[in-house]
Amino acid sequence: VTVLRQKNMALGDLFIALTEQELGGMGFTLASPKDAEQRGSQVSLTHENGYAIVQALIARGVVGDFRAPDILRFGFAAPYVRYVDIWDSVAHIREVMETNEWDRPEFKERRAVT
Repeated sequence: VTVLRQKNMALGDLFIALTEQELGGMGFTLASPKDAEQRGSQVSLTHENGYAIVQALIARGVVGDFRAPDILRFGFAAPYVRYVDIWDSVAHIREVMETNEWDRPEFKERRAVT
């Protein structure tokens, strides 16, 4: 396993641990394998309001993408993503949920590209 792959796995593990710790009770479910050896360099969550949540995050500078019907997907490129970026991203997700920011009309408007 290369150093970059090891970091990708560690970033994904941290993201999963933080989402479990910080987003419990907010309707998210892990859609990716928990075992880093069984997943690529991304982690997917499901949420019934996934599209609007992803749009709200993108507006905050957290880049993820949406896959119908309810998947929020976050990729981790080891050369560019730092561990602090994972902490900050999960904090943004929590804020988007706690403030209902995702519920704004502009985030619910479907676009051709997510």
